[in-house]
Amino acid sequence: MCTIQRILEVRMGIHYLFLDMNAFFASVEQQLRPELRGKPVAVVPMLAETTCCIAASYEAKRYGIKTGTQVQDARLLCPKLEVVEARPKEYIRIHHQILRAVDTVLPVEAVLSIDEMVCKLMGREKEPAHARKLGEQVKEAIYRHVGDQLRCSVGLGPNRFLAKVAAEMHKPDGLTLLQLSDLPHRLYSLHLRDLPGIGPNMEQRLFKHGVTSVEQLYRLSVQQLARVWGSQIHGFSWWHRLRGADLPEAPTRRRSLSHSHVLPPVFRSEAGARAVLTRLVHRAAARLRHEGYWAGSVALFVRFLEGAEKRSWEAHSRIQPSQDTLSLLRVSLQLWQQKPEGSPFKVGIVLGHLIPELELSWPLFESDQKLVRLARAMDQANGKYGPQALYFAGMHRTEQSAVTRIAFSRIPDLDLPDI
Repeated sequence: MCTIQRILEVRMGIHYLFLDMNAFFASVEQQLRPELRGKPVAVVPMLAETTCCIAASYEAKRYGIKTGTQVQDARLLCPKLEVVEARPKEYIRIHHQILRAVDTVLPVEAVLSIDEMVCKLMGREKEPAHARKLGEQVKEAIYRHVGDQLRCSVGLGPNRFLAKVAAEMHKPDGLTLLQLSDLPHRLYSLHLRDLPGIGPNMEQRLFKHGVTSVEQLYRLSVQQLARVWGSQIHGFSWWHRLRGADLPEAPTRRRSLSHSHVLPPVFRSEAGARAVLTRLVHRAAARLRHEGYWAGSVALFVRFLEGAEKRSWEAHSRIQPSQDTLSLLRVSLQLWQQKPEGSPFKVGIVLGHLIPELELSWPLFESDQKLVRLARAMDQANGKYGPQALYFAGMHRTEQSAVTRIAFSRIPDLDLPDI
């Protein structure tokens, strides 16, 4: 290949490798428990027929079981379904093993969730043949260093957006390369929801603007896209990323922090749900301090189980910026008093309007300062002596409820005690 042609190939080549672990939680269980291999497996937050699947193996997906399927419905779809309780700490441990394995081939530029990460290619790595070879090596490194049950899909593309699209095009265990020369025709077979950033609500908005296919979306101008998204910046970004432009990623800032829990049957009472809520507030406050934020609002939500129907309730309150557990607990319990009667099925708390510590001054009043110091002292004690060393009486005997959960968009910090 001549030098000029090689330079052009690199400049217009593959800039990103996107890695998406397939059916991650279920695959980890099959890796750690050989008796589950080749069988339909559903991972659930707790062993109860009324809870929902949070992950399904590909053997289970063939029966129509997916994330959100209720366990009792999943058993009807597949009577031989293996239902296993989630083990979040194992998934976090395997996640870090995968990071180390990928790092033997390429440095990981960003971890996007517990089952997604992206690597940026440099120099000769951008050549399509070389990029494809690196994708194969990444997959092999995971199989060799972590486990052969951990399948992944790799996408290679000129920008991070298209690399993620490529990873989604062939599951499980796929390796897909999207070049600029493939655009736009290789995108036309996709559905709108196949594109990252287009969920049910955005899809409906596109429908209202007469856009029902990726081809129609691609043909919109920057101004038309801006009208759809309601933002000139988003319109500009979508137009250019669909055409392969490698735009800088916008900086992100955390706006809220939340914890929720589906209640085991023994806690589906007023007292039991209140105790679990106390534990969730305790944990959310500790995480708030650990991540260096103060909260400017508190919101609670409860889902009730009344026969076969579920109804929801929520309430929120703006507060003076706080991060100590006792202040947040007081506000939460005041909101709790507004809750209607019913059998609680799920409870949750959202700490919102977050402010980074560096943007706030220390509390003015000595009483508020003491509460913050007390909360931080409890964090230190729980970190040194174990998660149950110090806690509020209201959460007594809830240690087996509201245990660590994993949101796909966040990997819990194992250094933060699971209080």
